[in-house]
Amino acid sequence: MVDNIKSLAKNRKATFEYFIEDKYETGIVLVGTEVKSIRQGKLNIKDSYAGIKDGEVYVYNMHISPYEKGNIFNVDPLRPRKLLLNKREIRKLIGLVTLKGYSLIPLSVYLKNGLVKVELSVAKGKKNYDKRQDIAKKDADRRILRRED
Repeated sequence: MVDNIKSLAKNRKATFEYFIEDKYETGIVLVGTEVKSIRQGKLNIKDSYAGIKDGEVYVYNMHISPYEKGNIFNVDPLRPRKLLLNKREIRKLIGLVTLKGYSLIPLSVYLKNGLVKVELSVAKGKKNYDKRQDIAKKDADRRILRRED
């Protein structure tokens, strides 16, 4: 079976700010007008993060613009949204976040076979010198590519 995947939003800032350790594909609980707005590509996950509350994983600061034709059915654009994971995966994430100090960062939102999915990463924050090393490496790679052409 071929998966029909359409990317809707990516968090490019996340790979610069964090070391990505592990990735999970999660579902997300949405209201009907949010799904319509997401299908139009009107969402932003740049400053979003995930947290664990009462044994469930929620994503915060994911901005989904209100659907223009939704009138009374529209909800708060920044409301916390529940992510759908297995109990075993949630227990593993709780252990990583509380004991080892990892963060949960959404990397992308996409449509897979008509369902909205969130790619959630377990990440560790980078220090300033790590970021400088990344910038220097990208700069060196660009110079090498220019010389080859």
